[in-house]
Amino acid sequence: MTYTLGIDIGTYQSKGVLVDGSGNIVAEARVPHEMIVPRPGWAEHRADEDWWDNFKAITREILATAKASGIDPAEIACIGTSGIGPCMLPVDKDGTPLMNAVLYGVDSRAGAEIEELTARIGEDTIMARCGNALTSQSVGPKILWLARNRPEIFARTAQVLNSTSYLTYRLTGEYTVDHYTAANFTPLYDVNAQDWAADLAEGIVPLDRLPRLLWSTEIAGHVTAAAAAETGLAEGTPVTAGTIDAAAEAVSVGVRRPGDMMMMYGSTVFIIQVTAERVNDARLWYAPWLYPGAHASMAGLATSGTLTHWFRDRFARELPRETAFEALSAEAAASPPGANGVLMLPYFAGERTPIHDPYAKGAFFGLNLTHTRGDLFRALIEGIASGTAHVFETYAEVGAPPKRILAVGGGTNNPVWLQSTSDYGGLPQIVCEKTVGASYGDAFLAACAVGRAAPDDIEAWNPAVRTVTPEDHPVVKRQYALFKRLHGQTRDIARELDGLS
Repeated sequence: MTYTLGIDIGTYQSKGVLVDGSGNIVAEARVPHEMIVPRPGWAEHRADEDWWDNFKAITREILATAKASGIDPAEIACIGTSGIGPCMLPVDKDGTPLMNAVLYGVDSRAGAEIEELTARIGEDTIMARCGNALTSQSVGPKILWLARNRPEIFARTAQVLNSTSYLTYRLTGEYTVDHYTAANFTPLYDVNAQDWAADLAEGIVPLDRLPRLLWSTEIAGHVTAAAAAETGLAEGTPVTAGTIDAAAEAVSVGVRRPGDMMMMYGSTVFIIQVTAERVNDARLWYAPWLYPGAHASMAGLATSGTLTHWFRDRFARELPRETAFEALSAEAAASPPGANGVLMLPYFAGERTPIHDPYAKGAFFGLNLTHTRGDLFRALIEGIASGTAHVFETYAEVGAPPKRILAVGGGTNNPVWLQSTSDYGGLPQIVCEKTVGASYGDAFLAACAVGRAAPDDIEAWNPAVRTVTPEDHPVVKRQYALFKRLHGQTRDIARELDGLS
């Protein structure tokens, strides 16, 4: 028997699994960390402490469990990694981080650079060449922000990495990035040529500061002697190029055919649908899928599970931390659909798809003296579900409604959130046996990379176990319509407030 190891760096925790050749999890571990918010609209991680130190801790814990079962590190056939993305991490010529990593679309610091690059290059050119409009999710404007606002750091930058790239570098000494992740470096990646775009990158970053492009199941390198000493892994173990966590999470539940959509319940809601052809719409994101010849259309909210953490920490401090979410979910379940008339806009860090509004603000609306904490928590969940329904509606409008939705992530353990998403979106969701998420997908991709599995084997590794079907509540239709009107009618106020922050 041989094994594959998958490790994922998330927004609030890192997770790892060791999987055997049949997809059984034989060891797993997780380590928490925090998202740093130094000022409104910013979001950061510490690459060494939050990414690499957590990777080492997880690996050593897993290897200790494996050793107790008689498994030697040399029996690990391949390592797959993933991480939050797209991120921006500048490193120097020795691969040392020069600042905290700037996170994905939840970080909206580069609004001015987005507007400037859009005007300079042109919306039509960006969409035709890059497949994506410039938004807070794009890495290119954040690199330009770095050059403008931290010129001394930019001058020392030898490579611009993301979370997975940094792990791969620490393990192998190689600077690589997968095509799926690179497509989020807009406007630096040409989706037609599937290569970095020298003309579009001019005035932003030299191409020699961007990693080598690979497909997710290609081998980026092998564990070095130094990395083996730090982690306990066997020197020479193959390491895949990896990918962004959401893509690995989609793989983990069987997203692989056109029409398959992943609904990821995590710190943010993230959605990926595999498509037969490229979907070209500025409200959604596009990337080549993890294998040559396939396409992916993506969407994501800026804050989702992050909001449940915020609510717990502000309004449920008296509850034991380990059971707080269970208690809050019970309170939300006691509130009826529609949360007794409370509307909630989940735009606490602006919003990504489909409105792409970095100035949008969060709000609870419709409060009166009868409302309870359970009403507010239910309204928060239904606000996230409404944002998700807006994404589903957008897919239908562009002619790409999903054929099936596969749910994954920690939020699948919250029955109110799961059911509300189906109710507001009007679509059923399939839940698989294992909802471990990205780390499990990493282990599967690693098995594919070394010929231990084929893409269709995921159904045997992780079979479907239940389906959540939408329930028809007239109040839900009313709340959703009001939700969209509330954002439209507060857009100008939100932008003025942003200037006062």
